[in-house]
Amino acid sequence: MMTEPTTAHASFVLERDYRAAPPQVFRAWSDPDAKRRWFAEGEGFTDIAHALDFREGGSEQCSGREPGGRLFVNRTVFHDIVPNRRIVFSYTMALDETRISASLATVELLEIDGGTRLVLTEQAAFFDGADTVDQRRGGWTWLLGRLDAELAGDPQAAG
Repeated sequence: MMTEPTTAHASFVLERDYRAAPPQVFRAWSDPDAKRRWFAEGEGFTDIAHALDFREGGSEQCSGREPGGRLFVNRTVFHDIVPNRRIVFSYTMALDETRISASLATVELLEIDGGTRLVLTEQAAFFDGADTVDQRRGGWTWLLGRLDAELAGDPQAAG
């Protein structure tokens, strides 16, 4: 018996303040080496592949095997980029060969006294119970912490 596909829709907003200026934070998203360190490489992950073509209409492909052996695959398309201010992208996530979600995300970089406030807004469709908004929010929270370590120049924490 085959089960009917399900879709759960959710959105969330995360805010995080960084001591770095908006151009430094933007560079961490746009520079392939920096982005790979904080976004693609995680402790215990293997078989990591990362390619970044950071431009409107460009793409990012990222995959890595978690310590438990499952392969995570992220495919991103960039729709709007305003240097040092905004990045809008859509992406799909797959676990092994099963697509688990599709999302539209916006990253806003707001100059604040002494640094940058990053505001990440995501609207997502989660498929067949394989992913949830709480898991995605947790994943982004972890990644934004790794971005903080990258900006602080701590390659051990970011990589």
